[in-house]
Amino acid sequence: MMHIKPSAAIRKNYNEISELCKRSGEPVYLTKNGEGDLVVMDIETFTRRESMLRLRESLIAAEEERISGKKGYSIDEVTNMMKSAVQEVLNGHRK
Repeated sequence: MMHIKPSAAIRKNYNEISELCKRSGEPVYLTKNGEGDLVVMDIETFTRRESMLRLRESLIAAEEERISGKKGYSIDEVTNMMKSAVQEVLNGHRK
């Protein structure tokens, strides 16, 4: 669900917006004069999203290397890489 608030709400209702971000795990979109202005989110959500983006970048790079003919990875190597990536996401979520 997308949460949209006027930018003045951040000054007047900081605690409410902070709680909404933490409770929903979703960003809150702030508008200024009816136009999109900022997006705010709690640190856990930001950290989790950053970890997922790094994982996606790694997967894309690996696929590009595979397509260009570079040596692939064994099933055990991929399993260990995925376990490590999942652990990174979970550790980011717990901070």
